[in-house]
Amino acid sequence: MRRDSRVLLMAVVESADAIADAVEGISFDDYCNSRLIRAAVEREFITIGEALNNLSRVDSDVFARIDQAVRIISFRNKLTHEYDRVDDALVWGVIQKSLSPLRATCAALIDSLQHEES
Repeated sequence: MRRDSRVLLMAVVESADAIADAVEGISFDDYCNSRLIRAAVEREFITIGEALNNLSRVDSDVFARIDQAVRIISFRNKLTHEYDRVDDALVWGVIQKSLSPLRATCAALIDSLQHEES
């Protein structure tokens, strides 16, 4: 199961990196005015939420070590099922405040799992 956990955590890291790349050097107004960037960011957040949801089933111990994991899954559900009412300010706030810590946590967990198997 540990290998599956690492794959799911890596999906979170890769999606976080893709979001960071998509918004690098742009303002909130730029974000709001670009449907393409918004769509890309939302898609990557959906991937993050789905990976964490799967992680909760595959390895509940690792899942429990991710702050706000349940809220992130809920955020994914909002993006998926309430797509016509997405609050761009909320998404931007998550990018600014939560994305980097989430990425760091998942990267650290990958390292930890690799060391446990060594």
